[in-house]
Amino acid sequence: MENVLKYYEFSDFFEDKSKTFLGEKIAYTELNEQHFLIFENKNETYNLYVSKFQKKEDIGLKPPEILELLVKNYDKSLSEHRVVLRKYLY
Repeated sequence: MENVLKYYEFSDFFEDKSKTFLGEKIAYTELNEQHFLIFENKNETYNLYVSKFQKKEDIGLKPPEILELLVKNYDKSLSEHRVVLRKYLY
């Protein structure tokens, strides 16, 4: 999973204080000024979301305006999971 995060330039994982992810750790990458992909690390499983925030600095501090679960239990070995990730980043 570390290679996926580095390749797609996700941030380091940090604690979510917005209570959106129930205090779990999250990492994000920017799609544009207000839209982001977020990986939630929950007990060594990863969920992938697309989200909207007013600004990048709000991530992990304020609830997102929009949050949609894209992949539950992301597995980099599954092509359909990789396709979802690439769809948003290319």
